Amino acid sequence: MNKKHQKTYEAIYTDPVKANIPWSDIEALFKALGAVISEGNGSRVRIELNGERAVFHRPHPENTTDKGAVKSVRKFLENAEVEI
Repeated sequence: MNKKHQKTYEAIYTDPVKANIPWSDIEALFKALGAVISEGNGSRVRIELNGERAVFHRPHPENTTDKGAVKSVRKFLENAEVEI
């Protein structure tokens, strides 16, 4: 993991929950952690990491996440037992 991935990870766990994290940064973090990413229907993205699976929706028309999506990503990382 590089410094940018570390900053994205920290942004996900910032309290209060931070919005406006670029989705591309979150996907890059998933890849750096070894996740398998596959495309679903429409804007859906399937992620598998450490045996944990989740489906997320890429934000559009903007490319940044809202607080709900950040909470979901945080829960997914916790369930996948990711610790940095």
